[in-house]
Amino acid sequence: MHFLGPETFEEINQIEVFANNIPIIRINELEYIQGEIYANIWQTERIARIDPLTGKVIGWIGLKGLLSPEDNSETVDVLNGIVYDAKNDRLFVIGKFWPKFFEIESSLLF
Repeated sequence: MHFLGPETFEEINQIEVFANNIPIIRINELEYIQGEIYANIWQTERIARIDPLTGKVIGWIGLKGLLSPEDNSETVDVLNGIVYDAKNDRLFVIGKFWPKFFEIESSLLF
């Protein structure tokens, strides 16, 4: 994971993301939430909660089976969107061409 300066976009830091000493690849769609980085792992139904100082995965959010069989179609694709509403402390997820978005209950996160 590369960290860029907000004005120059020059790299200011870099960390490797890992869980159980295994590098995590295909990190996609990042969101900074209450001191952690939430990252969708592309082509999976999981979100990693990452310590931004060490790169260690400190938790997983499993999202398998969010869509019902009726919601699936040929155009429905992978989970790929994370949105955090800081004002109301709410987390939403969506997928590419999904017909719905979902709010994740905070009791499942922390």
